[in-house]
Amino acid sequence: MYTIKKFLKNMVSTNSSFKEKREQMVKTQLIARDIVDEEVLHAMAKVPRHEFLPADLWSRAYDDMPLPIDDMQTISQPYIVAYMIQALSIKKGDRILEVGTGSGYQTALLAEIHEKVYTVEIRTQLAHKALKKLNELGYGDRVKLHIADGSIGYEEEAPFDGIIVAAATFDIPEPLIKQLAEKGKIIIPIGGADVQTLVRATKVNGKLIEEELFQCMFVPLVRQKFENN
Repeated sequence: MYTIKKFLKNMVSTNSSFKEKREQMVKTQLIARDIVDEEVLHAMAKVPRHEFLPADLWSRAYDDMPLPIDDMQTISQPYIVAYMIQALSIKKGDRILEVGTGSGYQTALLAEIHEKVYTVEIRTQLAHKALKKLNELGYGDRVKLHIADGSIGYEEEAPFDGIIVAAATFDIPEPLIKQLAEKGKIIIPIGGADVQTLVRATKVNGKLIEEELFQCMFVPLVRQKFENN
């Protein structure tokens, strides 16, 4: 007979297994490369990436690769997520905007580091699902989610000290530049479907100074006023 006691024992075993996989991910995929920010490493070791994936992908949740989620979107490779957050050089009290909430995984990582995270997602169902999961995991009170076209940012909450864009575009949208605070940084993939470059841009005297980091691959940034499906 499958008792409650056995169920709880299996749950503890499963959670322990995922914890070990996260720790291994941090050691082999992050520390072994160039992720040195202790807050980023702590967040990556704590936030359960599998919770943001379909159950049939849980066994691959901590692999060194992007994975599919709903609406033909993806959850980014752990290293890329960690690198982008580290590259923002987030400080306590900074105002952070995430463009492309997606599954909510990166949002949770940012919320683990920050007291408040502003995030924009154009896909209504994806946004609601992400917010539900963030609430379940205890991050809901740290996240303010706005359902809208991410390319126009979140003007009501601007300016932002850091903007992290989880989708590719051919240029940095002008509204995001305007909403970036002086000396603030934006991390964004620039390019088309075939070739993209991760760019970090710092706002100095109202203009962006861009730095190319490395080639990457993201889904395209959807530019619409609103999407109801």
